[in-house]
Amino acid sequence: MISLRQLKHQIAKFLSFVPDEIMLRAQYFIKLKRKLNLKNPKRFTEKIQWYKAFYRNNEMLDCVDKFTVRDYVLQKLGTDKYLNTLYQVCDKADDIDFESLPNEFVIKTTDGGNGDNVFICNDKTKIDYANTIKLINSWRHKQYECISREWAYTGAKKSRIIVEKLLIDPNSSDGSIDDYKFLCYNGKFKYLWIDKDRYTKHRRGFWDENLKFLHNYRSDCPTFEIPPQLPKNIEEMITISEQLSMGFPFARIDFYNIEGEIIFGEITFYPWSGYVQYTPDEFDFLLGENFETK
Repeated sequence: MISLRQLKHQIAKFLSFVPDEIMLRAQYFIKLKRKLNLKNPKRFTEKIQWYKAFYRNNEMLDCVDKFTVRDYVLQKLGTDKYLNTLYQVCDKADDIDFESLPNEFVIKTTDGGNGDNVFICNDKTKIDYANTIKLINSWRHKQYECISREWAYTGAKKSRIIVEKLLIDPNSSDGSIDDYKFLCYNGKFKYLWIDKDRYTKHRRGFWDENLKFLHNYRSDCPTFEIPPQLPKNIEEMITISEQLSMGFPFARIDFYNIEGEIIFGEITFYPWSGYVQYTPDEFDFLLGENFETK
């Protein structure tokens, strides 16, 4: 039986002939119940749509691919110290050498998947290899960009499989890892958001460029009543995020920080594809202030 999500995907692929600008206007109105201003965008959510429709920078293509972004990070930072351990990269799941892998690992497709195309193995003696291979292969070549019209993914290299070290935070209360996301505009850090306790009591908070916690601003997730303490090496994380985001009107640079070890997560250009309601509404405008669309 086909799921609603699969049905939406199929409809979106069928409508791929519709110009981006028309499709984005329709999606924006359906999701946020307001008209999209592409000629003179002011909101962050509007500028993300502008980004998708009009901004083209070939460096983005390598940044959104989970394998090629490793070379991008290495070139920008001059070191691989922030990269997670890579065990294998394969053209298809059938090529994964499970025997050589440690007992714990994580498998991802290189061409995205809205965060869903991730297989976490905590004990490889308990997994069904045949079904795992079938599942992972089903994630490849999904062409998610035809749904959201996120240009950077249209030029992604062929859909490959990467196997990486499973990151574990010994201080986590629910097995999740705190996510540090730096919003940078033209290579300048302006906002930080942190996701914490994703599997139990998920909270998301925002900080400004002075690392002041923004108590009254949030997205679609409850914020912290008492903000968590920031890592001691937060300034190092800011410096790295600015280096990686240089040259783009906007980029979100994601890291993990496990007991002081900074580990690169990903580079995102279209958070939530620009379809999220911020509270209060003015926050949408604040996030968009530094986003140049000229």
